[in-house]
Amino acid sequence: MPELPDLQVFVKNLHKIYAGKKLHDIKIVNAKSLKDDLAALEASLKGNVLEEVYRTGKELRFRFSNETILGMHLMLHGKLYQFDSNNEQKHTIAEFYFEGKGLALTDYQSAANIKLNPEEKAGIDALSEELNFDYLKKALQSKSKIKKRITDQNVIRGIGNAYADEILWEAKIHPGSVSNKIPDNKIRSLTKAIKTVLLNAEKEILKTHPDIIAGEVRDFLKIHHPKKEKSPTGGIIKVDKKGGITYYTDEQELFT
Repeated sequence: MPELPDLQVFVKNLHKIYAGKKLHDIKIVNAKSLKDDLAALEASLKGNVLEEVYRTGKELRFRFSNETILGMHLMLHGKLYQFDSNNEQKHTIAEFYFEGKGLALTDYQSAANIKLNPEEKAGIDALSEELNFDYLKKALQSKSKIKKRITDQNVIRGIGNAYADEILWEAKIHPGSVSNKIPDNKIRSLTKAIKTVLLNAEKEILKTHPDIIAGEVRDFLKIHHPKKEKSPTGGIIKVDKKGGITYYTDEQELFT
């Protein structure tokens, strides 16, 4: 699944390619995950100019000149492709015909979806200025394990499995720590680590894949990597496969 840093790069490139262009037509190829009636989609979007592409949490947003917002969630395997006159991609969910350039949303699992004017989840976006020590201290007053807590989209929007591991390693907090047992100094470290890890990851992706609008780039990750044996500071990377895959090292302190 593309995570927040990937989506940040997608947004930059999608905005560069499609912003300012009129949407002439929309075609739903696979309606399995469609959240709206096709007629409502066409009435709301066709003939309007795309003003802005942005990200919120793990989702993309397309804002049009009539102030309609089209939300898009790529889920695990959704991908976006440019096309000229004909879309030749398999497993297409939807096609968007902008003037001069088309955009196809695909997913071989048919789970990627679009939604008109979607409601936002309750959590604070991971890159928001509102995600500060005070917010995080209050949000961590829970008996949940810290990894589960920071990947809860109703607490913090945008952090997924891979970057949760990277963030917790950066903050030197064990992923099995109980959220409300983490001391203030470590909450401050976690607050800083969230921004540092996500923004640095975006920079790394832009270095090697500046034009991408699909896929995941993770070669640079420090511990969440199946081919790496040690962290940058020499810790042996361990893998816990209970309830999902978690990478960590003994350099991270456990709070229980």
